[in-house]
Amino acid sequence: MKKVTELKCGAIIVSCAFDHRVADGYSLDMFLVAWAEFAQFKRISNTPSFRRSILNPRRPPHYNAIFDNMYLPLSSLPPPPSCEDQLHSRIYYIQQESLNRLQSEASSKETRISKFQSLTAFIWKLFAHEADNDVNQTSRMGVVVGGRRFMTGNSEKESSMLENHFGNILSIPYGEMNYSCLQTMSLNEVANEVHSFVTEATTEEHFRGLVDWVELHRPEPAVAKIYFKLQETDGDAIVASSGQGLPINDMNFGWGKPEFGSYHFPWGGQTGYIITMPSASKNGDWVVYMHLKQKHLDLIEKNTPYVSNPLTHYYLRL
Repeated sequence: MKKVTELKCGAIIVSCAFDHRVADGYSLDMFLVAWAEFAQFKRISNTPSFRRSILNPRRPPHYNAIFDNMYLPLSSLPPPPSCEDQLHSRIYYIQQESLNRLQSEASSKETRISKFQSLTAFIWKLFAHEADNDVNQTSRMGVVVGGRRFMTGNSEKESSMLENHFGNILSIPYGEMNYSCLQTMSLNEVANEVHSFVTEATTEEHFRGLVDWVELHRPEPAVAKIYFKLQETDGDAIVASSGQGLPINDMNFGWGKPEFGSYHFPWGGQTGYIITMPSASKNGDWVVYMHLKQKHLDLIEKNTPYVSNPLTHYYLRL
């Protein structure tokens, strides 16, 4: 589904909806750039590959038992809770100076933590101080990891098809700690935890194993465990995703380069969702879309104004 809307002020909004069961954000980016190029009668610069066999399972399929802790068949889900807090969407921006400061605080001499993992750790630790938390409950933080850059083909052609594969090559590793631990740990310690569970998923074997896990559980659909509360000790959970690859400045449909671009993910579950994107201004700032409970949005806005600057038309210079 796609939509083009012209506002009274003269601004034009281009939007596109897609289903994560069909494609991931990388695939969506390829589509949007191709759409913009087609609109200007240009040659498509990055031809997508629809060859599904590139992700065929191994024979025989085999996987690490870690996937049994990350995913589960739909039939294993408990009944949905009768009453849960509604999630709300907000868009903020974070200035480059604040990102640099977070990265400095999260890193050590031994390990330099990325800006994205630093922000993820910061939010995980911040939410542990929410007043209603039961310190004995477990907080879970997941990170979306794209698999294309970790997978190789048997030939240059196969490697190219993997890189341009139109589909879904994602994994969602996550960490869990009780609130009391998160409250006492330093930002650097929390960042090391994030870095550790993300690194475990950044190998070809991880993604080949995930393909095999899905194959061995077919035809039943499966879901990531972090999207659901499965035990009484499960507290709030959040999934963070990096959309820094969003090619905003390549999405010129003939009306000039965009002033703003963002993903939007109101998926209807009870797990919070955060995704970061580059600012179209190219000044090093980030745009951050958050889909969270109201108490978490309040916590961010009241305690970290330098991280939660509301995105306004003044910032976008519209």
